[in-house]
Amino acid sequence: MSQYIKISAVISIHNEERQLADCLETLNFADEIIVLLDKCSDRSEEIARMFTDRVVRGEWKTEGQRRNAGINECTGSWVFEIDADERVPDDLARELQVVVSSTTADWHEIPVDNYVGERLVRYGWGASFGKAAYPGLFRKGSKVWGDQRVHPVLRWSGVKGEMLKSRLIHHVDRDISDMMIRLNSYSTARSMDLCDSGHIGSTANNVRRVFSRFFKCYFLRRGYREGGYGLLIAICAGLYPLLSHLKAKYDRE
Repeated sequence: MSQYIKISAVISIHNEERQLADCLETLNFADEIIVLLDKCSDRSEEIARMFTDRVVRGEWKTEGQRRNAGINECTGSWVFEIDADERVPDDLARELQVVVSSTTADWHEIPVDNYVGERLVRYGWGASFGKAAYPGLFRKGSKVWGDQRVHPVLRWSGVKGEMLKSRLIHHVDRDISDMMIRLNSYSTARSMDLCDSGHIGSTANNVRRVFSRFFKCYFLRRGYREGGYGLLIAICAGLYPLLSHLKAKYDRE
């Protein structure tokens, strides 16, 4: 008889009543669902309790702290991390169950299909502005988030396995205006992390990064295949570190 492997699905949120139910409905493959509520003031808790009794309320200063707290609540030997704007199709749910019952590795990346509104935008993501894949499936204890507000650094132990074949659905932005709002939010949070670190970098270096990151997203990650969307993603990815630097340098003088 094969060993029974328990999967914990964990999601940490702040005021996600609009999307939470649609996300949680896709997690019925998991043996437990943990919902971490960070300073929620909307109907998120009410919605979460429709799907699970493992609801944790609290306040965390950074994204990294919040994500680690959610992982610590998991009792399964395997953890699957997801965000409220993401969905697990049936084929991915089946593959997750097969992988945890057969792999000898400690963590796996999952490819992502990103949507802007109803438009699938597959190419160009990366450089801290969207994800083409993410390390969302791992043995508990093998993944620890760093103490940053946005894009926390990851520390790993164990062996990386093959990337899964099935794709996660990610409703990353509702429209182009939403994309601009996200750029502003990301760069503000990043500027605070830079100030905390005491190393905000130089303006000249961050100007250089505008071009290198644009090139990476638009050409190496083939953003040009997505027309105007790919161009915007590359521009946002290029501007992100420069805006973060300038906010850290001038907004807090």
